[in-house]
Amino acid sequence: MQVNRRQFFKLCAGGMAGSTIATLGFLPEKALADVRSYKLMRASETRNTCPYCSVGCGILMYSLGDGAKNAKSDIFHIEGDPDHPVNRGALCPKGAGLVDFIHSPNRLKYPEVREAGSNEWKRISWDEAFDRIARHVKTDRDANFIEKNADGVTVNRWLSTGFLAASASSNEAGWLTHKFTRSLGMLAVDNQARV
Repeated sequence: MQVNRRQFFKLCAGGMAGSTIATLGFLPEKALADVRSYKLMRASETRNTCPYCSVGCGILMYSLGDGAKNAKSDIFHIEGDPDHPVNRGALCPKGAGLVDFIHSPNRLKYPEVREAGSNEWKRISWDEAFDRIARHVKTDRDANFIEKNADGVTVNRWLSTGFLAASASSNEAGWLTHKFTRSLGMLAVDNQARV
């Protein structure tokens, strides 16, 4: 069989068209009509900050829920925030695995306390946790506050307690935290960003 170049291309094009129709069936409209929907299309987007290190990368959390009263939406996807000035959409492996962190059965979701002399943790309410923290802070400050040094100079110091601030906070929140701790007389104030 003698085939010139033009006839060869016609045969190849016909064979390709025939195999395509055979692959998709004789009604390609029906085969192409069932397109999978984009998984984030109906999701609610929430901006947040990655909780792991001191970089403070921005994340986008996607959750699905029907929006009904008392219904809890479930986070199913997390990615880097492309509009965030710190990470511009990139996440490290820990940040990329945040969905596993959120859904982990070992994740602590409520405050617990271990009383002195006990080896077991007991669950307490948030109000009780805040009250205990405030009571311990006040007790320690009252017992260890130094108003004047040995020369009689007013120093207003509290050296027995320190404060480690979070680095993912904004400048304004960091400024308020610093002012609050200094107003109590704390000298040992540090930020996670330099740890």
